[in-house]
Amino acid sequence: MTTLEQLTLVPRPRRVEQLGEGPAVAGVRVVERQRNDLAPQGFRLHVEPGDDSPVQIEHADEAGLRYAHGLLDQIRRQCADGRLPAFHLEDEPDVAVRAVLLDVSRDRVPTRATLERLADLCALVRINELQLYVEHTFAYQHHQRVWRDASPLTPDDVRWFDGLCADRGIELVPNQNCFGHMERWLRHDPYRARAECPDGFDLVPGFHRPPSVLAPTRSNARFALGLLDELLPNFRSRAVNIGGDEPFELGRGVSREQVAEHGLGRVYLDHLVRLTSPLLADGRVDQVQIWADVLRRHPGRAAELHEGVVPLVWCYEAPPPGGGRLQLPLQVTQLLETMGTDVDAFSGFGRCAAPLVGADVPFWVAAGTSSWNSLVGRLDNARANLVDAAETARHQGCGGFLITDWGDNGHHQPPSISFGPIVYGAAVAWGLDANRDLDLRAVLDGHVFDDPTGRVSAALDRLGRLWTHTGQQAVNASPLHAALFPGQAHLILGRPDPAAVREVAGQIDAELGLLAAAQPGCVDAEEVVAEVSQAARLARHGAWRLLGDDGPDAALLQADMAELVDGQARTWLARSRPGGLRDSLARLDPGLAEHLVLPDP
Repeated sequence: MTTLEQLTLVPRPRRVEQLGEGPAVAGVRVVERQRNDLAPQGFRLHVEPGDDSPVQIEHADEAGLRYAHGLLDQIRRQCADGRLPAFHLEDEPDVAVRAVLLDVSRDRVPTRATLERLADLCALVRINELQLYVEHTFAYQHHQRVWRDASPLTPDDVRWFDGLCADRGIELVPNQNCFGHMERWLRHDPYRARAECPDGFDLVPGFHRPPSVLAPTRSNARFALGLLDELLPNFRSRAVNIGGDEPFELGRGVSREQVAEHGLGRVYLDHLVRLTSPLLADGRVDQVQIWADVLRRHPGRAAELHEGVVPLVWCYEAPPPGGGRLQLPLQVTQLLETMGTDVDAFSGFGRCAAPLVGADVPFWVAAGTSSWNSLVGRLDNARANLVDAAETARHQGCGGFLITDWGDNGHHQPPSISFGPIVYGAAVAWGLDANRDLDLRAVLDGHVFDDPTGRVSAALDRLGRLWTHTGQQAVNASPLHAALFPGQAHLILGRPDPAAVREVAGQIDAELGLLAAAQPGCVDAEEVVAEVSQAARLARHGAWRLLGDDGPDAALLQADMAELVDGQARTWLARSRPGGLRDSLARLDPGLAEHLVLPDP
């Protein structure tokens, strides 16, 4: 007799009572009834013992009915004896909005097939909001110079994806950064004059950065709102995310005198108001999401936000043991301060959100997949970070939980590296107590990869923990990634332990052997095996680089790199559009990338 305890369910329900053996799966009747005594999105499933018992679904709303049927389908597929268990089950979410943000601006713009795969994954785990993070990768009508080499999302792409998401009970929310992270615009002469620092700025002496922040002017507010005028009509959502994070050079150029006179917090908030007030006032949207990294450092200003503006508190590192602050060298903490942040932003949600909690400002939490700057993931960090976010969201009564999947420094990690963290994050956002110890490998094997061998999930699990095994401390990155890209800025402390690094390389070799024998049956099985193997090979090359003179000789490294560049191009093009690929490959090897024949963007 099948019992629910024997089944792999995701998210796992919070209340289950086993009642014995139920009816045959084939031909079972389903009776639906809406109830007003259930929490929003909540549902009950009930099956009495006996051959003629129907499945009774009680649901709060359309979402609850959808989730009940989704869970019932999971149960049906796993009843190997052909009979349903008899049971009573109740479930409802801890957090109302459970969202995923995919970065489509750091070179990698997904194909329609990849977007559909993401939407199906999100629907499986009851994600009800999706965002595609845009800096320069939407085909704005009058700004072709900015996006022409990026294979951008077109209005037709967005409208297609909006409808596909809606069919799955997911709201597609427009996302366009409107303040910081505008490097891809400001590098072009027609836009450079809009920059806070048109000639760039020195973050610290000797570290010059190109312009990235729009000056906080009325003209730039009109410019950004003009972009949104074109973007928003392609979505049915009445929400928008306008970004506003990490304005690194604010107060160093055009706004220097304003900031000196009124303070950075005042100048920043005034510009936010220029952006948010028109959006809310004209009725186009009911909610404007903004990143909270500046506001949490000026909580008094955050309290002045208009109704409908939702700060998103982001923190992407697992909380330190004991709940203390992350311990970093003084020069590193001083650099963080120069960049406009502090150690608390990396010390868990309790410390990161404390200023807004103290100011009584409602907020959402934004955790991460920990896939970026990692090649093969930082799975243990991701799980701890996502649980921390879920605990904070429940304790503070947050209305939303956002899982971010960034593509910093060329987006070299493939989509399937992030599948596990997305699934786990969605589960703990739905119901923390029932899903904290979710068997993620079993869920991936049964519901995501359809892999009876279990090799793909096992490889992702083990590869995703290697970043801590080199003898170094890393924040927001893996030492394996940092070694592969020495020209990029990463927070890696300490020296590698050669013996430990050799073990890492050996572990990667073992995982590559196991992946070669994996047999996933999912729609993208070939892509999954190829891209995880490619990511593992990249990580192995990073380990070899960490070994220095004790690693492979220059000829072997050069030959391996040539294969890696070719493999990265092939696996990229199986999932993503060609625009941005050459830029991403150039970070691996500029010479090889320059001569590689690639499709036109």
